[in-house]
Amino acid sequence: MDFKELIVYQKAFKLAMDIFEVSKSFPKEEKYSLTDQIRRSSRSTCTNTAEAYRKRRYPKHFISKLSDSDGENSETASWLDFAHACNYITDETHQKFYNECVEIGKLLNYMMNNPEKFGSSKVLD
Repeated sequence: MDFKELIVYQKAFKLAMDIFEVSKSFPKEEKYSLTDQIRRSSRSTCTNTAEAYRKRRYPKHFISKLSDSDGENSETASWLDFAHACNYITDETHQKFYNECVEIGKLLNYMMNNPEKFGSSKVLD
C-alpha cells in the first residue's frame, strides 16, 4: 500500500488544500506570519505522515514521525484559532476545519497505538 491510500493522509491533504484556498484571502500583512505558518503546519501534517509510513519498518521511528505529524496538526488547530479570532475565517469555517484537525489527530493516535496494523512491530517500552 502507498501512503497516499492512508485515510489520514487523504484527510490531512484535503485540509491543507482547503486551508491554502481560504488563506489566499488573509491580509497581506499576515503573509509571513499567520498565512505562512498555517500553510506550513497543515502541509507538515501530511508530509510527516508520508515520511512516517516509509519508516514503518522501524517502530520507534514510525511512531516518532507520527508524533511529529500530530504536533503539526495541533499547531494547525492553534493557527485556526488565531485566524478565527482575527476574523479572517468564519465561525462555520473554523468549526469545520477544527473538527477535521480533531479527526486527523484521532487517526494519527490510532496509528501510534497500533503500529503493527501498518506494517510495523509494536514497540513495548
